[in-house]
Amino acid sequence: MKRILFLTIITMSLTTSAQQVLSPETLWKLGRVSALGISKDGKSIVYKVSTPAVDENKFNSKFYTIPVIGGKAVEVQEAETKNLIADKNISPDGKYILSSQEVKTENVLGKDFYPELDKSEAQIYDGLDYRHWDTWNNGTHNHVFYGLNNGSDSTPFDIMKDEPYDSPQKPSGGDEDYIWSPNGKSIIYVSKKKFGTAYAISTNTDLYEYDIETKTTKNLTENNLGYDTYPAFSPNGDLTWLQMKRDGYEADKNDIIVSFKGMNMNLTANWDGSVESFKWSVDGKKVYFTAAVDGTLQLFEVNFPGLTKIAVMVKQVTSGDFDVHDIVGFSGDNVIVSRTDMNHAVEIYSYNLKKKTFTQLTKVNDETYSRLALPKFERRYVTTTDGKKMLVWVILPPNFDKTKKYPTLLYCQGGPQSPLTQFYSFRWNFSLMASQGYVVVAPNRRGMYGHGQAWNEQISKDWGGQVMDDYLSAIDDVSKESYVDKARLGCVGASYGGYSAYYLAGIHNNRFKTFIAHDGVFNTQSMFGTTEEVFFNNWDFGGPYWDKNNKVAQKAYNEFNPINFVDKWNTPILIIQGGKDYRVPIGQAQEAFQAAQLRGIKSRLLYLPEENHWVLKPQNGMVWQREFFKWLKETLPVDSKTKNPT
Repeated sequence: MKRILFLTIITMSLTTSAQQVLSPETLWKLGRVSALGISKDGKSIVYKVSTPAVDENKFNSKFYTIPVIGGKAVEVQEAETKNLIADKNISPDGKYILSSQEVKTENVLGKDFYPELDKSEAQIYDGLDYRHWDTWNNGTHNHVFYGLNNGSDSTPFDIMKDEPYDSPQKPSGGDEDYIWSPNGKSIIYVSKKKFGTAYAISTNTDLYEYDIETKTTKNLTENNLGYDTYPAFSPNGDLTWLQMKRDGYEADKNDIIVSFKGMNMNLTANWDGSVESFKWSVDGKKVYFTAAVDGTLQLFEVNFPGLTKIAVMVKQVTSGDFDVHDIVGFSGDNVIVSRTDMNHAVEIYSYNLKKKTFTQLTKVNDETYSRLALPKFERRYVTTTDGKKMLVWVILPPNFDKTKKYPTLLYCQGGPQSPLTQFYSFRWNFSLMASQGYVVVAPNRRGMYGHGQAWNEQISKDWGGQVMDDYLSAIDDVSKESYVDKARLGCVGASYGGYSAYYLAGIHNNRFKTFIAHDGVFNTQSMFGTTEEVFFNNWDFGGPYWDKNNKVAQKAYNEFNPINFVDKWNTPILIIQGGKDYRVPIGQAQEAFQAAQLRGIKSRLLYLPEENHWVLKPQNGMVWQREFFKWLKETLPVDSKTKNPT
């Protein structure tokens, strides 16, 4: 018996050691699953799989159906998917169809003003919003159109004619920004009807109703000053949407609002969380939604009381160390959702509301995962310097051996108000980092959704305050473990995480041996003067740098400004920057790289001229991964015997 057990252990050991670990090349071969919807007959799920073709520097997509009860996936042509799924852009009576397109509404280009100078490249602006996200304003705006749904070549009608406003919203809005009313007589659409500088300093989007017969438009949410987004109608015809209350605060609490019998009912007002997305139950008695909670994204439900005196109750439906993303739809007692965890990219699942069990439906990447030895992730709760309990994710390398010592990375999340959950990124991939031999420490520091609104809001106007103590509390606590090599600690992050790397580089007291900052804020003053969505810095910094009487703002531009601590920099730093990132413009990276070089600090600039705040092209993504780990190999080697450069 002992001999059999011994042989079994040996066999398992050999099998584990023979497994591969995740590499950048393998990561960029994984299929990326997107659920498109449930078929009209309710029997199938329609989805898309996009796979990177690195050699061709593009993505190839295929489309499939799979039974809602599970089974074999069947490939279909893209054109077929339009017949399989109900098209929400077609009016309820089938007469009209909605669409959107860019329309020229203002003169901006030199040749707009001076047609005879048609080779001019000049651009002329009288206000802000001259560029947004990754494009310059050329005088065009997204507009909603409707036309006859009879296959004719009739010209669709612009319901926003001559308006210098956008719907869908830029930069990433889609057809979720416009819908038909249940009777097909009007169109509801989202727009921020502000122009130029007023647009750049506001988050006040509204829901508008366009009446097809009278050709008139009405603002349905005029009294709300923050975001109004994602309009949808309940099965009973009640308009529902997501709402933030405060203008200029993009990370405000997001609530579900239902317009019912002449009043707006806030279903999540008394719940201490923020809604990501929602979908009505088929019977119209509940709204299901996703939201962050304790380092994950989960499925919730809230009942709709109507005119009854039944109390509104929010209930968490799912729980576990995974993220529930999109709510695709319903099939009997099942909710169809997409799901990830730190080791697995998006797949589609069915969740049974009665049995409270998940069934994995798509298995696009399972074969690849079966060949990999995957990392383990653990929850850890750390006491912060102000006595709060903070969740810290700790990701351990494959085949982890606690008797060994590992180099360790502190991961700093962007946002700054964004949840650090069980997401699966194709850039900041914890599974990949751990698979290269690094322990990853990922704290749910101040500014994270999922720990109450007060925790989320504390980071605003306090970028270099308590949150920095949170970071250091996390890395110091995990560093007590015998498997952490305190002589090989690194710090990495993007956006606000990049700011965090720059800031910590000046105050870390020699904890870290290397830093990596991607599209990070280096100089809060020049950031205020060059970023495109001014409302963000107005809120998070407390105001402009020239307001010398504003103590809160002056703290942001002085005490919390990384440039004021560069004299204390003494650690190698890799700086990454997208050339078309207008959220955190290139000057931030240039200033940081120049400072590091002139101070004689080992540093490198990875410049991606055609990328924005993200890295979207496959070959650029591969270069990003290779440079990331090349830098770590140089400055934070996995082999403890390799000399660490200073």
